[in-house]
Amino acid sequence: MSNSYAQPILRTADLSAGLHAVEKLLGIADLSYLEVDFDARISSTHSLSQVLALLPDANWWAYGDSDAASDAGNSPSALLPIWLRRMASAPETVEPFLKAVGDSPATVRWDFNAWPEAPEIGLGVGGTRGAFVTLCAHARDLDLEEPAADHTVFVHVKQVEAERAPWLAAQVGLRVIGDLEMAPY
Repeated sequence: MSNSYAQPILRTADLSAGLHAVEKLLGIADLSYLEVDFDARISSTHSLSQVLALLPDANWWAYGDSDAASDAGNSPSALLPIWLRRMASAPETVEPFLKAVGDSPATVRWDFNAWPEAPEIGLGVGGTRGAFVTLCAHARDLDLEEPAADHTVFVHVKQVEAERAPWLAAQVGLRVIGDLEMAPY
C-alpha cells in the first residue's frame, strides 16, 4: 500500500467556500464508494466533549504520548491536547464534525472510488489509492502542525499522476497553490 500525494488548490477564510470546492470536486469523482475520515488536534474540553458526543467511538491519544490513549482507559480531558481520529464515517457527519471541533485544527478526508479520466493530459481513470480530497480546517497542512485562521483544500493523486492535480483544480475553476507532498496516510 502506498501513500497518496496531495496538492493544495484553495485557501480561504470562508469554511463554506472550502466545502463548496470539495462538493464540486466530488461532483466529478466516481463516488460508488464514499467514506470520510476525520482527524483533529483538540485542546479544549468543550470541543472534546462536542466531538466525542458526535463520534463516541473515535480513537484518540495524548499529543506526543501514544501510551496515553483511548485503548488504555485514560480520560482524554485530563490529557489535553489530544489527537483524535475517526475513520470510515458517513459523509453526513462532516458538517456536524466541523461544528463540533470549533477552532481546533482538523482534517476531513473524502475517500472515494476514482477520479475521472483526463484524456487531455494522457491519464485514464485515477484509482482508489490516489482518489481523495482533504479539507484542512484551521490548519495549513495535512499533519495539523500549522494552525491557521483559514482553511485549505487539497486534492490527492498518485505520485506518478502528479499532473492530475492541476487538471482537477482547473475542472472546478481553481489552480494549484502549493507543492505536491506525500500525504500522511
